[in-house]
Amino acid sequence: MLSRHIDPEEVIQKARVHPSKTHSGDVGRRGYHQSWRRDEDAQRVPKYTMPKVGIPSRSAYQLLHDETALDGNPLLNLASFVHTWMPDDANKLIMENINKNLVDLDEYPAASIIHNRCISILADLWKAPKEGKVIGTATAGSSEAIMLGGLAMKKRWQEARKAAGKDYYHRNIVFGANAQVALEKFARYFDVECRLVPVKDDNGFIMDPQDAIQYIDENTIGVIVILGSTYTGHYENVELLSKLLDDFQERTGLDIPIHVDGASGAFVAPFATPHLKWSFEVPRVVSINTSGHKFGLVYAGLGWVLWRDEKYLHKDLIFELHYLGSTEYTFTLNFSKPAAPVIAQMYNFLNLGFDGYRKIAYKDLRNARMLSKALESTYFKVLSNIHVPFDGTKPLNAHEDSPEQYQAGLPVVAFRLSDEYIKEYPYVQQVWIQQLLRTKGWIVPNYNAPKGAEDVEILRIVVRETLSEDLIERLITDILEITESLMDPNNVLSGVAAASQTMNQPDHDHARPVKANFGNGTDRGAEPAEQAGFARQC
Repeated sequence: MLSRHIDPEEVIQKARVHPSKTHSGDVGRRGYHQSWRRDEDAQRVPKYTMPKVGIPSRSAYQLLHDETALDGNPLLNLASFVHTWMPDDANKLIMENINKNLVDLDEYPAASIIHNRCISILADLWKAPKEGKVIGTATAGSSEAIMLGGLAMKKRWQEARKAAGKDYYHRNIVFGANAQVALEKFARYFDVECRLVPVKDDNGFIMDPQDAIQYIDENTIGVIVILGSTYTGHYENVELLSKLLDDFQERTGLDIPIHVDGASGAFVAPFATPHLKWSFEVPRVVSINTSGHKFGLVYAGLGWVLWRDEKYLHKDLIFELHYLGSTEYTFTLNFSKPAAPVIAQMYNFLNLGFDGYRKIAYKDLRNARMLSKALESTYFKVLSNIHVPFDGTKPLNAHEDSPEQYQAGLPVVAFRLSDEYIKEYPYVQQVWIQQLLRTKGWIVPNYNAPKGAEDVEILRIVVRETLSEDLIERLITDILEITESLMDPNNVLSGVAAASQTMNQPDHDHARPVKANFGNGTDRGAEPAEQAGFARQC
């Protein structure tokens, strides 16, 4: 997250002049923290400059403990794909290894060995060819992982163009407008033209492979296919795109590789829909990334990227290091990396095994289907598809539990108000549902669909392991109570929702960078930024 320096005097002045803050007492104290502990004198310490003298450890803890208590409850954060719970033994293991740096091979050889085993397990899970030499690495998250995948495709394209004596400066990459912002960051940061394929609401707001072909030319370094859209949870069709690219190569001679963004889906599809062809069994797939900290079920801070063979990772991208003792080969954007998340990943592999991951995926998808059907039977249109039978026929019997009987996708429920509700209650803004759910503790995002369907507003719920059937029943009740209460334009909740849109947080506002301060930037003020992928809640 990018933040700019906070001027405490500016914050204090804003607090002084803002109408909602006129009741504040001594606003000059707003630039300071103050401890309330009884066993010592009250401690005051500046918020935005380093104190000359520190405060006691317990006071520092209490200040930050109290401030973070204002955060949302991770259990009720249904906006995020990030996993928020691990068993006590896993937590103990993490704390035992929290001070270890993964890159220190000589000092912590066990961590390196465990890392290598994780790569082998993922290669097998993603059906890597037995004759290939799979290579991969842990990363800080799937965002770093996908950038490494993009860099590898860029380098191979450049080398091929150089060898053919052709221009190698005007490269482009193709992916759907539903892409997470990390894909656009890759294109911008590494000087690759970003060709966004507009989406359509009739195919789940994801990239249509037929449309993607129209954006490809001799300068295309590759196509990124998203296995689990952050907008609706839909899987893009890897197998179909591969066949279309085979045909494209026959017609043009251009060999276009596929990178699969499996940030979430690469830890769901192998267990829930094992017959779906999306991984290295599709020959055109050269690399795959995923998040260990999403459906890999570890805490935030872990991603993975694998290449189907060493030849897809150009030697110029690999650095050989000697200054930590032994020789190390590395391809990452950062250097130091905590060992604990990698060890936690191996803990899950050992503790859960394939069957444990499968049971969790089944449960998540079952709960997501239950929520989808409940919403669809009331005031909402469900835009995700994991509750729809795979052949489009009438719903299956209630006892049918296999995800393979339904459309493949993530355990995500994306929905909006039905056309009938909007027609009858045109004054209701869908965002009010998000805001009123927040008053009950639920964090549910409301956002616009990507380029090609920007007029559609979507509410989205990510069904993770910790969202039990009991909690889903409570959530359904709260959603329906709120939606029905908004039918009355004089209901006090309508006023509460409207008022919440004007809430002000001085330090939060001041911490945001002003775009006009950057090169070629303009300050858009209150105007929403151009759609760049739904990333903030992911």
